[in-house]
Amino acid sequence: MPDDQLPVVLPEKKLGFAPWRGGDALGNNRYGIPEPMFSADACLKPEDLHAVILPVLGFTADGLRLGMGGGYYDRSFAFPKQAKAPPLLIGAVYAAQETDELHMQDWDVRLDAVATERGWIDCIPEENP
Repeated sequence: MPDDQLPVVLPEKKLGFAPWRGGDALGNNRYGIPEPMFSADACLKPEDLHAVILPVLGFTADGLRLGMGGGYYDRSFAFPKQAKAPPLLIGAVYAAQETDELHMQDWDVRLDAVATERGWIDCIPEENP
């Protein structure tokens, strides 16, 4: 089974992604959050990933995401704004956390999809043929 990748807080307030398997040791980062202990050079960059499951506090059906307030995911995945590319950004959330409206900020990165206990919500608008 391939390694999973867990987020690692990097000095420039972005995320890197380090290999991890169940049972591997974790250390606490500067915020006290357990993460794999790898140097920034040993981590995968966000653009190297195929799909990412993101934490979500609230979301809209069109992919706006309310996160934890640090902006780490938005800064780390800002590159798709210029050219749609992997990774697929998937919010993992309960359906009850959906809201009709969130105010988008310039730095917000939209989710491509949301997975809830009720099913899959595709947030990417279909292009007109």
